[in-house]
Amino acid sequence: MLKQYVRNIWAIVVVLTVGALLSSGSDTIGRSETINENTLKAHISFLSDDLLGGRGVGSVGSSIAQLYIANQMQLSGLKGGFGGSGYYQKFDMVEINTKTDMQLTISGKRKELGLKYYDEFLSFPGVQLEQIKINKAELVFAGYGIVAPEYDWDDFKDVDVKGKVLLVMNNDPNTDDPDFFGGKARLYYGRWSYKYEQAARMGAIGAIIIHTTPSAGYPWKVVQTSWSGAQFELPQSEQSSLLYKSWVTEEGAYKITKLGGKNLDELREAAESRRFKPVPLGVTVSSSLESTYRNVKATNVGGVIEGSDPELKDEAIVFTAHYDHLGIGKTVNGDSIYNGARDNSSGVACILTLAEAFSRLEHPVRRTLVFLAVDGEESGLLGSQYYAQNPTFPAGKIAANINIDTVNIWGKTRDVSIVGSNKCTIDAEVKEVANKYGRTALPDPRPEQGSFYRGDQFSFAKIGVPALYLTGGQDYIDRERGWGQKQGSNWVNTHYHQPSDEYNPKWDLGGCVQDLHLIFEVALRLANKEQMPSWLAGDEFEPVRLKAIEELN
Repeated sequence: MLKQYVRNIWAIVVVLTVGALLSSGSDTIGRSETINENTLKAHISFLSDDLLGGRGVGSVGSSIAQLYIANQMQLSGLKGGFGGSGYYQKFDMVEINTKTDMQLTISGKRKELGLKYYDEFLSFPGVQLEQIKINKAELVFAGYGIVAPEYDWDDFKDVDVKGKVLLVMNNDPNTDDPDFFGGKARLYYGRWSYKYEQAARMGAIGAIIIHTTPSAGYPWKVVQTSWSGAQFELPQSEQSSLLYKSWVTEEGAYKITKLGGKNLDELREAAESRRFKPVPLGVTVSSSLESTYRNVKATNVGGVIEGSDPELKDEAIVFTAHYDHLGIGKTVNGDSIYNGARDNSSGVACILTLAEAFSRLEHPVRRTLVFLAVDGEESGLLGSQYYAQNPTFPAGKIAANINIDTVNIWGKTRDVSIVGSNKCTIDAEVKEVANKYGRTALPDPRPEQGSFYRGDQFSFAKIGVPALYLTGGQDYIDRERGWGQKQGSNWVNTHYHQPSDEYNPKWDLGGCVQDLHLIFEVALRLANKEQMPSWLAGDEFEPVRLKAIEELN
C-alpha cells in the first residue's frame, strides 16, 4: 500500500514538472512552434507509460491520466469545461466480471458439441444479473440480423424469434452498389452493437456473432482481448430480453451448423438476398454465466476556450479523444499492461497540443472551443455517449465535433483520409485546406471497416452534430506505393488492443504534425464562419440535426 502511495505521489510530481516544461515559452509562439513532434511525444510517452497501467476505467492509472490532462488544460489557460465541477464530468459506470469457466454447449438430435472458451467463443451477460442461464434454447441463423426499411431489407420477415438464440453474421450485405448499404462501406447495420440491439428488439434471449477477420476488420485475438476480463457499461435503465451475448470463431460456427446438418457457406450465401428468411439450425444452445458487478466512477475531462463573438460564443466546436484503454489483462509475451500508446494516448496528445495552439492565438475565435478527453471508449463509446446525453451545450448549438483517434506514426504523406466522407459540409473545408498545403483529401481507404461508427464521433452524430474524423494518408513521401497500407495492416494484426501498443521514440510523427496543422486550420474556419456546418441533404443524421436546431426555437 505504501509502495503504491509513493508511486502515485511521484506520478503527480512528474505531471506537474512535465506540464510546466511543456507550457514554458513566450505567448507569442505561433502554432508552427506549438504543434511539433517533441510536444506530442512528451504527452504520448507519459500517458502510455507502464506507471498508468493501461488507463483502465476506474483505475489509479486512469486517475493519474485525468490529473495530467486537466493540468495541461489549465496550464494552457483553458477554463474548466463543466462549470462548478471544474475540468471533470463524473458519471457512473458498472464494472462486470464474468467467470471464465463458462460453457457453450450445442445439442443436436444425437450429439452434443462443447466449444472452448476464449479459443472458440466468448460470452457475456446482456443484462446486469449475477446469474444467467440458457437451457436448450432453439438456435436460429438470422443472416445479418438487419431490419432496414430504406433498403427494403428485413432478415426476420414474419418469423417469430422470441425466446430463441440468434446466430448472425458480422458486417452488412456484401455489395458494390454505393446506393445499397453504402456499397463496400460498412454502415451501423454492420456493427456488433447493432446486432445485439436488433436481436433484443426482436425479443431474442441471446445472440451469437460469427467473427471473421474480413468482416470485423481485425483478427480473433482482438475479440479475445476486448471481450475478456472486466467489461464496462452504463447503468441499465430498463431490462432487455437479450440475456446472452456471444462471439464465436468462424471455425466454431462451422461446427455448430454442421451438427444441425447445415452448411455455413450455403447459409451465408442465401443471406445475401432480400428473399432470405431465418433458418432454424436443428440444434439448441445451453450456457450459464456467473458475474459480479461493482459501481465505478468514470470521468470525462474537459476544458474550454470561450468564443469572442457575443452571439456565436454560445455555439461550440468540440474536440474529442478517448484517454482510456484496456488496463491490465491477459499476459501476452510476458507483458500484461495494455498501454494504448497509439490507441489513444496519441489522440489525447493531439487535442492537448491543439488546445495550446488555440490558446496562443492573438485574436480568439468567435465560437467557443471545447477540448474533451473521454473515458470508456473501449467499452462501447460510453464516455462520449454520456457527454452527448448530458452536453454542456445544447445539441443544436454544437457546431461540429472533431475526433482524433490513433494517429499516423510513420511519416509525412501527400494525402489524408476522411472517415465517413461525403456526409457533411466539413469535407469541403478539409479538401480546401489540404489543397492549400499541397495535399489531397480522399475518402476512407478502408470503408468496409465502418470506422465512422466505431469512434466517439458517432456519439455526436447520433444527436445530430456534424462530425469530422481524419486518419493518416496512404501515399507516404519517399516510400513505394502500398507501403503505408502494409504498415497499417501490420499494426492492426500485431499491435491493436495488445500489450505491444507501446510508445516508441522512433515513431515518425511528421505526418501527425501535418494532419494537426490541417485540423487546426479547418477548426479555425468552422469556429469563425457565420453559418454552422450541416449534414448533406439526405444523410442519415440530417433529420436529427434539423430536430435539434428546431428545439432551440
